[in-house]
Amino acid sequence: MTPPLIIPRADHALSRKQVDTDALKVLYRLQEHHHTAYLVGGSVRDLLLGRRPKDFDIGTSAHPYQVKKLFRNCWIIGRRFRLAHVKFGPKTIEVATFRRQVSDAEADEIGHEEPVIVASSPDPDVEGGRAPSGPIHRDNTFGTPEEDAFRRDFTINGLFYDIETHAIIDYVGGLSDLERRVVRSIGDPRVRFVEDPVRMLRAIVMASRLGFELDPLVSEAIAEHRALIATAAPARLLEEYYKILRSGYAEATFRALGRARLLELMTPELKSPPEAFWDWLERLDRYRQRHESVPPELTNPILVSALLMPTGVWQPDASSAPAPRDAGRRGRRRPTTPGDRVDFGILPVARRDLETLRHITQIVPKLSDPLLPERIARTLVARAAFPDALVWLEIYGNAPEIVAEWKHARETAGEDEDGVPPASSGPADDHAGHRRRRRRRRRPGSV
Repeated sequence: MTPPLIIPRADHALSRKQVDTDALKVLYRLQEHHHTAYLVGGSVRDLLLGRRPKDFDIGTSAHPYQVKKLFRNCWIIGRRFRLAHVKFGPKTIEVATFRRQVSDAEADEIGHEEPVIVASSPDPDVEGGRAPSGPIHRDNTFGTPEEDAFRRDFTINGLFYDIETHAIIDYVGGLSDLERRVVRSIGDPRVRFVEDPVRMLRAIVMASRLGFELDPLVSEAIAEHRALIATAAPARLLEEYYKILRSGYAEATFRALGRARLLELMTPELKSPPEAFWDWLERLDRYRQRHESVPPELTNPILVSALLMPTGVWQPDASSAPAPRDAGRRGRRRPTTPGDRVDFGILPVARRDLETLRHITQIVPKLSDPLLPERIARTLVARAAFPDALVWLEIYGNAPEIVAEWKHARETAGEDEDGVPPASSGPADDHAGHRRRRRRRRRPGSV
């Protein structure tokens, strides 16, 4: 391997001031204890592009349990390979040990176990090592920064930032691809996409979100191996869909997936969607782009409604909901619980998300009713699905005045007569709660 390209601070625009302060704390403490530690992956890419990263991930020579010893607020996660999550309130800084790829023969020699299907990664820009072809093997084999860079997916995700020297370290040609605005695979994309077909989807997602072009070899490999996307874990693909819907570039991304003919393999219902589908995605993108980062209000039920409702796949009436996977032979629906799921293409949509969506569609028409009685209005504000319904109306309803009125009503909703806030229901029963009166205990000797 050739020496890396090292860009000194004077020759690049990335500054420590742009890096999250908690990520800096982790980097400095690792270096103080004589571990190599770099800012890695998508955060470096986004900072160089002048974009705000959604995560700040760290690569280090420290092993996961060495990281844990340095941080009391650290948890070790992962089955396929161990990751350290350092918590700062609701924020998580992901710390991954540098790893290297291993061949099948080498894996056998060092005692690796059976092949494991890759699980959804916490960050689409940070992936584990892969065997050269076929199933992905366990890869808890630590390596050097150089080996770690070459096991990543795309060159623009293989950049490192060293806070000690303030230099950018590039082993894979990512800087030149950033300048060319191209998504290029590290290694032969025909091999890399066989190893992990979801990389085809991620290549298109990244190009759409950044406004980049796909490298011709990547485009050719997608056309050649696109059928493999249907072999990926359905739950993992559904999570990728949710990430797309939260990105602020959902319309452009789904159009690109359609042109690449990947969309029809995962969700055939979207092969030729109606124009209303693109209108819903445009509204969702506008809402997301008003926020600097992903707002927590973008819950799964709100997102999945943009896929199912404009296409007619799901309707608010419960009787029109898709049947569960294990419905009886006679076509009768069995009783369902919030833990059940239904399928949209090959994607498993949780029944609880559709149940919440049903409650949303019950509430929204009442929010627009000018003759709604005050008693019912107070009840609506107390319902568990009310916040989701209000966000849904703000995104898809085109009624800003009504949204503003209900936001004010929610803010001014005071305590009830007994000084207790209005009761709200749980996810299984979304009706307003009722307080029971306690029965007085009889005094001894009373009749």
